Formats: sequence, C-alpha cells, structure tokens
Amino acid sequence: MNIKFILPVLLFVAALGLSSSAEAACVTERCYLSGMDKDSEVMWDFMCTSGRNSGRWTRIKVPSCWETQGFGNYYYGWEEPFGSDETGYYRHRFKADGSWRGSHVDIVFEGVMTDTEVRLNGRLVGPVHEGGFYRFRYDISDRLKYEAENVLEVKVTKCPADSSIYRAERQTDFWLFGGIYRPVYLEIKPDIHFVDMAVDARADGTLRVRPCLSGAGSGAEVSVYVETLDGNRVSASVTGRGEEVISTVVEGVVPWSHERPQLYRVVAELHDKGGLRHRITDKIGFRTVEYRAGDGFYLNGRRIIFKGVNRHCFWPESGRTLSRDISLGDARLIKEMNMNAVRMSHYPPDKEFLEICDSIGLLVIDELCGWQKKYDTAPARRLVREVVERDRNHPSIVMWANGNEGGWNTGVDDDYRIYDLQERFVMHPWERFRGTDTKHYPDYNYVVNSTIYDRDIYFPTEFMHGIFDGGAAASLSDFWDVMMKHRAPAGGFLWALLDEGLVRADRNDSIDCRFDLAPDGILGPYRQKEGSFYAVRQIWSPVRVTTRTLPEGADVTVAVENDYMFTDLSECGFTYELADVSRQPGGSYTATVALRGQVAAPQCAPGERRMLPLGLPAGWDSHDMLRLTVTSPQGAEVYTYSWPIGTGNRLQKRLLGSFTAQRPEITEDDTHVCVFHAGNRYTFDRSTGRLDSVVTPRGHFSLTGVPKIATSGNDCSGLNCYRDGDSYCVEPRYDDGRWMRWVFAPGEPVRLDYSFSVHGEADFIGLGLDYPEDKIIDMEWVGEGPYRVWKNRMEGTAFGCHRKTYNNTVTGESWLYPEFKGYHADCRAVTVNTTEGSVTFIPSRPGLFFQMLRPQAPRHDGNGYTTAGFPDTSFGFMHAIAPVGTKFQHPSQLGPSGQKNMQLNYVPYSGSLWMILQND
Repeated sequence: MNIKFILPVLLFVAALGLSSSAEAACVTERCYLSGMDKDSEVMWDFMCTSGRNSGRWTRIKVPSCWETQGFGNYYYGWEEPFGSDETGYYRHRFKADGSWRGSHVDIVFEGVMTDTEVRLNGRLVGPVHEGGFYRFRYDISDRLKYEAENVLEVKVTKCPADSSIYRAERQTDFWLFGGIYRPVYLEIKPDIHFVDMAVDARADGTLRVRPCLSGAGSGAEVSVYVETLDGNRVSASVTGRGEEVISTVVEGVVPWSHERPQLYRVVAELHDKGGLRHRITDKIGFRTVEYRAGDGFYLNGRRIIFKGVNRHCFWPESGRTLSRDISLGDARLIKEMNMNAVRMSHYPPDKEFLEICDSIGLLVIDELCGWQKKYDTAPARRLVREVVERDRNHPSIVMWANGNEGGWNTGVDDDYRIYDLQERFVMHPWERFRGTDTKHYPDYNYVVNSTIYDRDIYFPTEFMHGIFDGGAAASLSDFWDVMMKHRAPAGGFLWALLDEGLVRADRNDSIDCRFDLAPDGILGPYRQKEGSFYAVRQIWSPVRVTTRTLPEGADVTVAVENDYMFTDLSECGFTYELADVSRQPGGSYTATVALRGQVAAPQCAPGERRMLPLGLPAGWDSHDMLRLTVTSPQGAEVYTYSWPIGTGNRLQKRLLGSFTAQRPEITEDDTHVCVFHAGNRYTFDRSTGRLDSVVTPRGHFSLTGVPKIATSGNDCSGLNCYRDGDSYCVEPRYDDGRWMRWVFAPGEPVRLDYSFSVHGEADFIGLGLDYPEDKIIDMEWVGEGPYRVWKNRMEGTAFGCHRKTYNNTVTGESWLYPEFKGYHADCRAVTVNTTEGSVTFIPSRPGLFFQMLRPQAPRHDGNGYTTAGFPDTSFGFMHAIAPVGTKFQHPSQLGPSGQKNMQLNYVPYSGSLWMILQND
C-alpha cells in the first residue's frame, strides 16, 4: 500500500522559497502511515487476543483506542481489578520512496498504550517501548526496502509488564485504553542532520539555541536566525560550532504572553563538508518565566495568577484519540471562561493542543504520568526525557509537574533541567515542595489559615471538585477573595474541564461516567456547558464590574477592576444596551433593545480600579434593563453584565396589565369555601386551610395545597373568611405567628399576601404550592437566567427574558442544559405552561428566587454533598436558598456563602404574590 500522506515538517518548504532540489532535500519530510486524527479513515490489519471481536484478523482505524472500535474490554482505573490479557496485533504494508536511499529514516509513534514491540520486514527495530503517553521513535534506515513493499508489524500489550508503569499509568482515576491511539509516521532527514534543538527565548530578546546533531563532523557549523511567521527576518544569522549553545539578542521583539501570544519562527541550518545539510524550524515565543521564592511566579516581570483548569485528553466516541478541531475547541472554551491556564493532568497531551496553547495564549503545566504511584527510576528517567524533548520549546509551558499526588519519583526531579535549556520550575501537584503549597481540595478554613500564616507560594493544582452540579464555581468567589489576600498567591486549577463519559457499545451506546468517578467537569462529554461555565466566566473575568445595583440619577457610573496582567482597559471595548420588557396576552416575554451606545474606555492599568461613567442618555431609567458588554483588545467578548433598572414596580404594573374581574362570588358550607373570581373557581378546605381545587373554564387546574412556609410545619387550624369592601379574603389560621391571606379583588388578579418569621438556621426560606410535574410543559420568566443558581453560585446568569422546556436533567448523568429544575434568581415574573393551561406568578418585591420543582438527586451522590436542599413544593418563591457542596466537602466547609440561612435582625419575611390563570 502506498504511503497515504507526505508532508514537509511544519509545511515550511514553500515559505523558505527553496529553489533547487538540493535545498529541498535539506528539510525533513513527514510521511504518515496512519491517519492524522480520530476522523481519519486509514485502516490497518488488526487482531485482538481477548474480549469483544477477538481471536481473528480484521481491520481497524489507526489511530484509535481499540475499545472504541469494538474490540477488547472496558476498564476504568483503580476502581476495579485490571489484569487485562488483551494484546493487539497490527499489520500494515507500505512502499518506501527510492529517493530516501542514503537518508536517515525514523518511524515515529506519537502515543501507544501500552507496551509496544515493532517489527519491520520481520526484524525487530529496537527494544519494546514502555509507557503509554509518550512519543518514541526507531531508526529504520537500514531495514527499509526502497521502491518495494514493506511490512510493518506492531504488537501492543494493554497491561504493562513493568510493575511501576502499571501502578503509575493503570492504577488511576481515569479510563484505561489500549492501542495505537496517536498518529504514526516516518521522518526522513539527510544523513547529516539535526536530531533536535532546545530553545530559550527571553522577553528581552535574548535567544539561546542548543542543537543536537547526528552524523556531523568536527567542522560542522550551525547558524540560527529568527523570522516572523510570514517569513520576514527579524535577526541576522548567528553561527556556532557543533553542539555548542548559540547565543544572541534579537532586537525589537514583542514578548509572548497569554494575553498577546506573539509567535516567531527560529530557523537553524546545519553546514558541514562545504554545504547546507539540514534545515529545521520551530515556532517560539520570547518570554521570561521566573520562580521567586516566598513571592510567586512571574511572566515577563508580572506576577502570574493562574486561573486554570485540569484537562484530560478525551472524546466520548474515541477515547484518547482526538483531532485538532477537538483540541482547538477545548482551548477556546477554556479561554471563553476567562481562564488563562491549563494543567495537563495527568499525562502529556497531544502535541497539537500545545501548539494551540502557544497560538491563542494559555499557560500550561505539562505533566509526567504517575497518578498516585511513581515510575521506578529507570523508566522515569527515560520518560522524563521523552516528555521534555518533545515539548520544551513551547512558550505556553511555564513549568513541569513530575507526576501527580504521590506519583513523583524524586530521583528524577533534577533530570528536567538536563533537557530543558530554559530550566523551568519542577513541581509536585498536591505536595508542599520547593517553596510551593499545591494542596488538593482544601476547604475554606485551610485557605484562610494558609493566607494568615503561610509563606510558601500557594496555588492548589486541584480544587473545587466539580462533580455533578457541585463544586467548580460553587463557593469559588469566596475562595478566590481569600486566596488573593495570600502573601504569595499564584491562583489555582479547578477540577475538571469535562465529564469523562465514554460511549459504551456494549450498553446500547449509552454514556458511562463510571458512577461518581468521572462526571466532574464544567463541561459535559460533548462539551455541553454547565451553569458553572458561565459563573467561572464572570468570577474570573479580567474586567470585573463590581456594581451590583445601578445608582439613581442622570450620571450613571459603575465600578470596574482591571484583572489583566498586561492589558490596560483603554485597549478594551465597552458598549451598552437599554432594553424594554413586554408581553403580549398569551405570548412570551420579550426584551427589545431600545438604545445602543459606546462607552469611553477608561485608562486603568492592571491591578487598578476606576469608576466608569457610562454616558447614558437622559431618560435611561425609563427602560427596564441595562447590559454592558466588555470586549478584549482582540475583539472577543469578555463578559456581558446586566442589571434591572429600578425596583421593578413599573415593570410589575406593566406585566400585570389591565385585568377584568367582577366582585367575587362566594358559596360555602361546613367543610369548604368556594370563591368565583375572573371566571375561575377556587375551593378551600375549612379545616386544613388547603386550596383543594382550581377550576377554570377549560377544566380542572391542578394547583393545590396550603401555601407552604418552606422552613416550618404547615399545620393549619382553619380559615378566616371575610369581606373587605368588594374584595373577599381567605386567611388560613396559624398558631406560630405566620400570616397568610388570599385576596380576591375586582380588577385585580388573585393575590397572596404573607408574613412569617424563621427561628434558627434553615436551608431555604420561602413559600410554595403544589402542582403535578407530569403536566408541566415549559417555563418562561423575567429575571436572572437561563441557568439555575445556588446560594454559593449566584454568578453567571443574565437579567432578561428566558424560556426553557421541561427536562429532568441530572447534571453529570444527562446533559440537556440548562437544567429545568432549580432556583432561579431575581424573578420578576414567571409563567408556567402546562397541559391544563398556564399560570403566571408576579411577586411584589425584587430579589426573590423562583423554585421550579425539586431536582432529582444524582444516583451516585453517596455523601449527599452535591444534593442541595429544596422545599417539598412544586412552585416556590424563596427569600433564601440552599448552597451546594463538592465531592469532598459539605457546603458548610466552603466558606461564608456555604452556610445555612437565618432571619436578619428580627424582621419578618413578607410580600405579596399575584397569580394569573390563563386557559386559552
């Protein structure tokens, strides 16, 4: 079979303008034997020895994880015994071009799990490679048949023979796969060639290059120069002899940072025996990363505050075999959350992901595998070299992690600097090490104590565990406020980016997140956005608008903080929108933009605060809502802040509208009171105070129950019913100070007045009614949305008009977002559409939370920390709501907003709630 793809390294021959075949022969060719990603359709012969579809030769896509192609068995990490005897046998035929004679040819594997034995034309090409997350290569120059068919055979053993590799890579908290899961290709170089080069490019233009050569004589010279990515030189050539380090200063470079990821190309040329022998290139960024003991990490002289997340390489249908599109999508989602960093837990990523981090601007911690057990020194030493030599020139990488949570071999901590010319900091995630404290999953009290007493640089490399709908952004604001007061802060990394849910062919293609082990992402398996996605985006916005309530008056200003590292806010864009809310009878709520305008961007350096005049026109406060959109210097939306205008009385009156209702009629007997109002009949039970039934012209409407005070018993001793002018009032009687009254008045919807007090602490505070869940179609409302909130995750919503259809989503177990059930903040009006008609509630006061049903608890929430408290009602209006925890912490361990609620200064909770039934 002919080789499928032939690509010059970095696709750079044309850019160099090589005009002769002699010069063209001086570059590296890359010839793919496999496909390039999960979407490629390159097939090899294959046989798996056990499990599904085993014991016979067939065909398989390469690259792929063989489990996702229907072979072998599924295993998840440490949770179950892993002693797989699966072995995969691969066979592939290809022709080698005759022009390669006399060249150096390597076969390169970007990643194989796990032990890999390679034969070409029946002969072993080298020792078995051990280690599943690393690039490795063999010299096959003397084993190729040129202009003839070659037979490549690869034996892959899923279970490592080396016990330390087994412990480091297979006794883990992630899915275990087998197979050639990253690309395979040939690299063809001249016989005298660069093996590689290490680069150290500093923010001041200092450049050092250390070449590694093969076949070169003692008189070989290496020249180096720098150019822009479009081929314009920015430096003269500098020459050195052999493998000596070449140093120069490039004037006028733009430093690389995550905010301005300026890249250049370094070109190295090898001259030997009178001519150009080999030319290689690499993309680089000029930046300086420093570790300052007892202080922090610095990039180009500015303190680094990591706003980061942990990422696994994963896709539901292909396991660890990805594509550039997936990697680019993940990086963009991380940036969209206003994050600036990503930790490559718990192994090195696909090289494309690092290239993308270089180009769009993300700070990276690159990590050797070793989940909680370390490699023995011999394999660790070899694998450290493989990681560093592959990744060392990426400007996005700012430090190395030598394993995870106990998986570090301290004997190789200093090996990184052997291969890394930049000598980046080496850290141990979870450990107090070399002046850093990266403790995983600290509770709030730990963070407070660290801030008060500790002098080590503090940045938890895993915190706020995002299982189900807990953690992630829940209590992040509380933690972040304290963390930023630390004497040596460096930020932190949330766990984790995505739910690692695998499509199981043996379970009708259902998605398996392995109980409570892998549904811990801010995103779903297919990158569906949870509520925490938007909350993190607000909390970590580099332009923080901290004004919570709009001031009255003509000259509206809001407080802004610049949380960038390098960008002045004068480089950003600010625009406003004023909008009006309306609703046609029987229609949806609509927000219509009335005015748009530009806001003059303020001069505000990083770390500074300003009051920003919005320059709103006269009469701005006659509108219902304001949006302020901030854009980055590159034009991307940073965040859109939104506010309701005024207390809501004007909006409330407009939404209530004109209401036709005559003087209510009453019928009663010893057991019930019936009130006829606006064409509807309301029946109350005299003994229980319960609203027993509602009948509309369309028929029965199943809204029932005593309006339940969510924090106390609902025992009622009866009803007080009386006329108040033309109105009729129904008051359930309580003996504990609670007061409630239904008011049926001419020209007004039904109104429920209430007042109550709460004694002690409570998960939630409010009142509600019952309605059958199976009759609910959707809800539409004016308020914060569309995502639900928790007491300790109020961020990430937008004030406006929202609508969502009923779902029974359990976050992390199903992924139809936003979730229908839950608490919805600052609800000014809500309409619930049902099979029996619709009911609209309009509260008399702003700031209440609308409770829609009670979310189903996750099946595997063993400790209950992420199952927040809810009243036993269908529709509720809450003055206070419950917080949510994380996988490892109860909400009470997560700081101020994770605590229970209490009544403030003896003032009862009170208000009114209008209810409108629509049965058209």
